[in-house]
Amino acid sequence: MRRIGRKPQIASMQLSDPTPLITMPVIPVVTIERAADAVPLARALLAGGLSVVEITLRTPAALEAVRAIIAEVEDIIVGVGTVVKPLDVTHAIDAGADFLVSPGTPINLAQALADAPVPALPGCATVSEAMTLAALGFPVLKLFPAEPAGGVRWLNAVIEPLPDIRFCPTGGVNGDNAASYLALRNVLAVGGSWVAPPAAIAAGDFAGITARARVAAALRH
Repeated sequence: MRRIGRKPQIASMQLSDPTPLITMPVIPVVTIERAADAVPLARALLAGGLSVVEITLRTPAALEAVRAIIAEVEDIIVGVGTVVKPLDVTHAIDAGADFLVSPGTPINLAQALADAPVPALPGCATVSEAMTLAALGFPVLKLFPAEPAGGVRWLNAVIEPLPDIRFCPTGGVNGDNAASYLALRNVLAVGGSWVAPPAAIAAGDFAGITARARVAAALRH
């Protein structure tokens, strides 16, 4: 279950808008194979100055990892990513997710995200998809896969025709190009796995994760 009263910004926000939760320039997108790594990972990210994480539903350990972080690490915002069907929404909410992230958004998933009691970053890759999702009440979208979809050039091109939509580009975003994305006024944050790659998590290299998180946290608009 969600943590009741644990973060005042959650209680006061509009459900469709994740902006109050995402105050960091970078959202680490992580895949956890062992739930036992979840709490040390969250603490390593916090030590580096990143107070938000997206746990992807790509492994059997993912939901247990979400529950562990929520139970033991109070000061981190936990998103659940790779949400691809309505049942994933249910499982993520039951685990206590603070927000939801999808790689793409077919209509049945869009409805489930709209009905969820937490905000969402629904995925899009085209202008038409972005317009459709904005019309459904989602003001912040995940651009995925960002680099193959056009990256910085795509986002820059839609600033004027889509002035009220903000994006969180993910997919091909890394420590070398993140600053270019964050320089755009329609980018709320970027997502990527480079801060906490699976190999580093598996090796228990939490000091390295903290070091990369510190660099990422220093990236600003």
